Amino acid sequence: MTEHEAKPLFLGQNSPLPAAPEQAVLDYVPNPRKGLLYCVRFAAPEFTSLCPVTGQPDFAHLVIDYAPGQTIVESKSLKLFLGAFRNHSGFHEDVTVGIGQRLFDEMEPQWLRIGGYWYPRGGIPIDVFWQSGAVPDGLWVPDQGVASYRGRG
Repeated sequence: MTEHEAKPLFLGQNSPLPAAPEQAVLDYVPNPRKGLLYCVRFAAPEFTSLCPVTGQPDFAHLVIDYAPGQTIVESKSLKLFLGAFRNHSGFHEDVTVGIGQRLFDEMEPQWLRIGGYWYPRGGIPIDVFWQSGAVPDGLWVPDQGVASYRGRG
């Protein structure tokens, strides 16, 4: 039995939040629709990390889209991984791209993109986008549906 055929580590278990993202274990399970081209979306509208300069909380709406390969990420392990950023200091660019790269490197999907829509700090919202390459031919990828920040006006 390979590691991807094993029972998910966190599903149905009491699982504490990892102290740091690098301590989080992302769990992958076999793709139930191997060979089919389709898109999976995860949205984390209340993502938080810490500013590496001030230590103040930074808030973002993350949207992760991917076309699975042999495996899919187990959602509870993803939730724990993202939650581990609550006490992690990092610039918006590093946090957003780092999440996308780790998922891409470990899961080996056909394609992956992440949009990090960060709320303003110091009056400037920062949106960060990364994708693993061109969208595969024939893959329907909807708009991420998160409007650019527009204040109250």
